[in-house]
Amino acid sequence: MSTEMLTVLALTVAVAAFVQGSSGLGFALIVAPVAGILDPGLLPVFVLASMIPLNLYVAWRERASLDLRGAGWITVARLAATPGGLALLWLIPDRSLGLFVGIATVLAAVVSLAAPEFTPGRAAYIGAGAVTGLTETATGIGGPPLALVYQHRPPAELRSTVALCFLVGEVASLVVLFATGEGRPEDFGWAVVLLPAIAGGAWLSRLVHQRMDARRMRLFVLVFALVSGLVLMWG
Repeated sequence: MSTEMLTVLALTVAVAAFVQGSSGLGFALIVAPVAGILDPGLLPVFVLASMIPLNLYVAWRERASLDLRGAGWITVARLAATPGGLALLWLIPDRSLGLFVGIATVLAAVVSLAAPEFTPGRAAYIGAGAVTGLTETATGIGGPPLALVYQHRPPAELRSTVALCFLVGEVASLVVLFATGEGRPEDFGWAVVLLPAIAGGAWLSRLVHQRMDARRMRLFVLVFALVSGLVLMWG
């Protein structure tokens, strides 16, 4: 990778870490398209590996707000669906997979705009975990289902719980990808090289994350889901 490409990737990772550290979402949506343009082989391992330290930091920073019950159900479903995500990676062309997931995400976001406020239950947690397990393992992007489930919850609860769910799921996806020969060891190396950029973005997020109120967070979540769905459809 050239110096120019590495610089672009580092700046992208720093911005993405700031966005996710502030809101709880957005890292993969920002990084995956850029990494895919610079080197398609970076996906999904580089994105998954880069998110591990970031989500570990966010989950620890706001551990007092964790929804352990919801995280537990999401994680069980997420782990159960991980092999299915690998199967999708093998069986379905990238564009077809992105189109399917993108359409489903956009529809869910549109319905959420008109839906009344709700408190997520077991079925919602399991559904979100299963979809995340499929899409994150196959594409590196798994935030929209979790974002939609927690859209009416306090911002700190969304950030911390989604971070914990991501953290466990990312490790599981990486284990499966490397065990089946779909991962490249050098992608871990790039994630380590860019740790300062991740740390810088995460540190800056400390300055603003407590200023986000519930109404703005929900708007961000819905816009995030719509944009990520369109990105998947386009890609």
